[in-house]
Amino acid sequence: MASTRLLRRRVPYTRLRWSEVPTWLIGMVFVAAWAAPFLWMVSTSFKLPSQVMTRDIEWIPREVTLENYAHVLKYPIGTWALNSLIAAVVSTFLCIVFSALAGYALARLRFPGRQVIFMIFLASLMIPPEIGVVPLLIAMIRIEWASTYQALILPSVANVLAVYIFRQFFLTFPRELEEAAIIDGAGPLRIFRSVAMPLARSPMIAATVIVFTLNWNNFLWPLLVTFDDGMKTLPVGIAAFAPVVGTHTQMEGYAVAMAAVTLLCIPSVTLFLVLQRYFIAGLSAGGLKG
Repeated sequence: MASTRLLRRRVPYTRLRWSEVPTWLIGMVFVAAWAAPFLWMVSTSFKLPSQVMTRDIEWIPREVTLENYAHVLKYPIGTWALNSLIAAVVSTFLCIVFSALAGYALARLRFPGRQVIFMIFLASLMIPPEIGVVPLLIAMIRIEWASTYQALILPSVANVLAVYIFRQFFLTFPRELEEAAIIDGAGPLRIFRSVAMPLARSPMIAATVIVFTLNWNNFLWPLLVTFDDGMKTLPVGIAAFAPVVGTHTQMEGYAVAMAAVTLLCIPSVTLFLVLQRYFIAGLSAGGLKG
């Protein structure tokens, strides 16, 4: 009882003002519009093929079935998921390490051309990644890295958005901590490792969620660079479950395809739900200073 009273004193109850009601209603409409396709996907994955293409909208299956998931699991889903997990985890880890180093250098170190390099980084966001796919694929084939983990991992290590998140956070980093570390004899790398990174938990988690989701859902590059079925990633593998348009299997394929896509969404959605508080805090910390 005492802890409950103390919590009520620390976190006072705030009533919703009438002027804030339209904002909340508009926000709820956007939330419903965002969640509807996801809920429809999960609902369809538990439906029988005959219940998918109906005139009336049915959010809840009339008869729940697991046959769609059983059909998906007949394929080497485990191998595809393992390939995706290895590629996503390793590339995300390397991306966070190098992005943090680059962000710290661009924010705290003074060297000629620092702002020019940062502007080039930002300008590269306007270039579609598909432009560099063909030259990169040719390079991987020539060095005989096609259908290997390094071909799946290395192109995803560089991420400008992650560099931007770390740079914006390190711009707000207290200079007094750096000066104290310099007095103790620490160099830039020691300051980065022992002082800066331990305090960069929020931007690190935000960048991790973004980069991992991009790597986990990456489709085009793994589709081109994996020639062997044993090296396929999960997004490439479940593409085989897409309904065949114009045939009698189109209606039957939607339920199986939704089951496959639901399995694909589980890791990234779970990661976001677990780390959503730190994710929002990291993005907020990165936008404090330009």
